[in-house]
Amino acid sequence: MEQQFTRRGFLGATAAAPVALQAAEERPAILGGKPVRTGGFPRWPIVGQTEEPALAEVARSGKWFRGSGKQVARFEEAWAKITGAKYCLATSSGTAALFTSLNALGIGPGDEVLVPPFTFVATINVVLLQYALPVFLDTDPETCQMDAGKIEAAITPRTTAIIPVHYGGNPANLDAILAVSRKHKLRVIEDACQAHLAGWRGRNVGNWGETGCFSFQESKNLNCGDGGAIITNDEALMGRCYSFHNQGRKWKGGGEEFSYASVGCNLRLTEFQGAVLLSQIARLEEQSRTRERNAEYLDSLLREIPGVKPQRTYPGCTRHNHHTYVFRYLKEHFAGMPKPMLLKALNAEGIPGRPGYSPLNTVPFIKKVLEGPAYRRLFSKERLAQWNERNQCPGNEQLCRESVVFSHQCLLGPRTDMDQIAAGVRKVQAHAAEIAKA
Repeated sequence: MEQQFTRRGFLGATAAAPVALQAAEERPAILGGKPVRTGGFPRWPIVGQTEEPALAEVARSGKWFRGSGKQVARFEEAWAKITGAKYCLATSSGTAALFTSLNALGIGPGDEVLVPPFTFVATINVVLLQYALPVFLDTDPETCQMDAGKIEAAITPRTTAIIPVHYGGNPANLDAILAVSRKHKLRVIEDACQAHLAGWRGRNVGNWGETGCFSFQESKNLNCGDGGAIITNDEALMGRCYSFHNQGRKWKGGGEEFSYASVGCNLRLTEFQGAVLLSQIARLEEQSRTRERNAEYLDSLLREIPGVKPQRTYPGCTRHNHHTYVFRYLKEHFAGMPKPMLLKALNAEGIPGRPGYSPLNTVPFIKKVLEGPAYRRLFSKERLAQWNERNQCPGNEQLCRESVVFSHQCLLGPRTDMDQIAAGVRKVQAHAAEIAKA
C-alpha cells in the first residue's frame, strides 16, 4: 500500500531528510559514535550593549531603592502597556508576586486552593505559607496543563481560589477555568511566571484572573537575575498588593513616612533590577518570534517520528511563548527505553533534553507540613486523612514519565539547530534496542 503524506509532513520530512537519514545510519554517540551536534546552543541570559550603561547610571545616581529612583516605575508602566493591563506592580520575585496576591485577596488559614502538580514548587509553597491547603488537580498530558474538566469535582465549601499555571508559556484552558470559577465564586490567580507575552483569545495571559503573576528570574524569557510582577485591572486590589509588598504602606496618598495601612513585608524590586529589565524588554518581542518560528518548525519535524508527541495547545491559545519546548515520547517506540536512558543518549548526541518536573503531589515535605500542629488545628483529622485520596494524579504521573524538556534558549538559534534536534531523536530511536541493551 502506498504511504500517505500530509503536505506539512512531506515538507518537514524532505527538509530535514539529509540530516535525519545520515544521523540515523551512524552509530549512536552513547555507544562511541560521532554526536549529531558538537556546538553549543545560544547562551542565556543574553547581554546587549545597554545593560552596563543602565546599571552604571543607577549606580552614579545614588537612587538604588524603588522609592527614590524611577527605573522600577518606568518598567511597571512598560510592562502594563505590553500586557494590556491597567496596573503593574514589580516585586522581588515571581514567588513574591504569588504570595502578595494571596494576601491581597484574603486567602489564608483554613482555605483550600486548587493547584496543578506539574509546576515549580513556588506555586505550592505560597499556599502553604498562608496555611491554606493545596489541592492538586490532575494534568492533561497532551498540554502539560491543569485538567480543567476535573475542577468542579475537587471543589468543597472551603475552596476559595484556583492557581492555573501557564506552564512553559502555554496558556491553560482559561475558558473552562473561568467558567467554573464564576459559577462557584472562586478567585483566580494566574501563575504566568513562565508566560511572558503568551496569549489567550488575543489577550495576554495574566489579564483573565484577579491577578497575573510573572517571574523575571535568570532562566526566564525576560529576566533581571531575580524579580517578578503582578498585573491586575482592579485598582483597589492593586492598592492592597502594593501595601502588602511595601511594609503596609499605602499605594496612593500614603501620608507620613512611618504611616501604615495593613500588615506587610518587603517584597520590592530594586532600581538596578528595573534598569536591567528595561534593557532586556527591548529584545523580548524579537526573541519571542524567533522561538515561535523554530518551535513550529520543530513540531513539524518531530510529529513525523513515530511515538513522539509535541506539546499541544488549547483552541483558545493565540500565543505560546515557549519558555520550554516539550515533547512526550512513547517508550514502546523506543524499545522500552526508560526516560533517564533516553535523556543520556540524547545528551551524548549534543541534544540537551532534560527530565522536567517530578510530581509535586507526591513530595514528602508537603505531607510533613500537613502533619504539623498548625494544620492539625486548622483542619480536621478526617479531612487531612482524605488529602492523599483527593490528590491522586495519574495523568500527571504519565506526563512525568514521558516528557522531555528543552530550555527556551535552544529555540533562539538558526533553523538548522531544529534539524539537529530532530535528527538526534531519530538517531536514538533507530538504535534504541542496541542502546537499551548496553
